[in-house]
Amino acid sequence: MGSLDGKVAIVTGGSSGIGRAAAIALAREGAKVVVSARRQREGQETVDAIKKAGGTAIFVKTDVTSEKDVQDLVGKTVATYGRLDIAFNNAGVEQALGPLVEHGDEIWQSVMDTNAKGVWLCMKHEIRAMLAKGGGSIVNNASVAGVIGFPGAAIYTASKHAVIGLTKAAALEYGKAGIRVNALSPAAIVTDMYERFTGGSDDFKKQLAAMHPIGRVGRPEEMAEGVVWLASSASSFYTGQSLTMDGGFTAQ
Repeated sequence: MGSLDGKVAIVTGGSSGIGRAAAIALAREGAKVVVSARRQREGQETVDAIKKAGGTAIFVKTDVTSEKDVQDLVGKTVATYGRLDIAFNNAGVEQALGPLVEHGDEIWQSVMDTNAKGVWLCMKHEIRAMLAKGGGSIVNNASVAGVIGFPGAAIYTASKHAVIGLTKAAALEYGKAGIRVNALSPAAIVTDMYERFTGGSDDFKKQLAAMHPIGRVGRPEEMAEGVVWLASSASSFYTGQSLTMDGGFTAQ
């Protein structure tokens, strides 16, 4: 018996990294998983990995900045499995480092549309589906950049602060309806985004590792365990919070 037997979960950005690891972990615990992403081939690879391990999953191609896509994602989930109990709103993008004054509108639009608007749109339609069935658990992927500042990444930082603000507001609005809403706030995690951010530089990777008191950066599978806990009844009295999984980064 898994901790999520009989539950139905959506994972956005499920084509790689934390999203893929979370989708696999949720399925391991018994959830039927709807994997969504813009990249169909990689998203289907996540589904294949779940099925190979004996789990249940489908893929739905989704751009979280499109309300129609998000509405279709939730609709397909309910049409296929009859309900929605869990959502991990993980889809996100990074920004190139640089001074605030040098970034243009296009960077603001790209980062905020995916990281903030995308989470808002997903919650909007997920909550409606959860209300119809009496409750659920939503986990929004934020960042340590949502709880502290990062020079050189002002727009990304703003977008992740927005995610935590949306999380808190939604938790207050829907707590009595049986819907818990929390955020996951990782530090540096070995993902495609991490590789792009470091430019593949071993020296930069060593610097990042040294910034974490635990002495290394994190793994997607470690973040996935946090998602499973937040999604399960083990965290039943936990809502409106940011679970900061950062190897001690923000304790400094």
